[in-house]
Amino acid sequence: MDYQKIVDLVVGCKPIALGELTSKVSMKGDCDFVTAVDTTISETLKTALADLTPEMGFFSEEETGGLSDPCWILDPIDGTTNLVYGYNMSSISLALYQGGRVVFGVVYNPFNDDLFIAQLGSGATLNGAPIHVSDRGLDQALIEFGAGSTHKDVADATFAIAKEVFCSCVDLRRICSSALAICYIAAGRLDGYFEARLKPWDFAAAGLVLAEAGGCMMDYQGQPLQYASPTSIVASNGPTARPLLSIIGAHWDMNA
Repeated sequence: MDYQKIVDLVVGCKPIALGELTSKVSMKGDCDFVTAVDTTISETLKTALADLTPEMGFFSEEETGGLSDPCWILDPIDGTTNLVYGYNMSSISLALYQGGRVVFGVVYNPFNDDLFIAQLGSGATLNGAPIHVSDRGLDQALIEFGAGSTHKDVADATFAIAKEVFCSCVDLRRICSSALAICYIAAGRLDGYFEARLKPWDFAAAGLVLAEAGGCMMDYQGQPLQYASPTSIVASNGPTARPLLSIIGAHWDMNA
């Protein structure tokens, strides 16, 4: 497969992401925005990918239907609330799921042109340059966490975890684009990330970028992630994984 063509399709969506469609906003639920940018990018990439790879399925935030193998996993805009508010920390995230694993991923921030790419077994890059995770432990770490604006029912546990992590690390961050947060760990800009409930399209592409950069991802119980349904997530440079899981285990009901 010519992955450069796939990358070009994603980068080619920049005018859509930065255009006037941003102002066309509706709500899918409480604090859950969708814009014409989301739907237009989804439709654009679905059509283009179907032409290039008709044998592949399509699994997207803005589409009905579930995971198939093989398929493309797309989040047309990860960080829609950021987009609506002009925060400029959003990304287009596309992964190829094949043989029960992600084999290719691209995450692109159209606002600053950060382009993260990974292919299974070939390493990860940011704007063409190889990237690798940091070796910082939790006491030296910068940690991202997701509170989940649509999951405020778990706010007490999430912020109890965040408080203990905050007291154990250098500082916390809230980028509010899961894909970018995970890629930032891959690039050594962050050292860990946790969130209670994420959809597969939030982490599929970025997870491969992280793995190919030497990092790791798991759920709150330390188990490998699956791509068919929502899951908890801990993303790490490696050294922060065990202490993050320990803190989470002290505050989180694993049956929730």
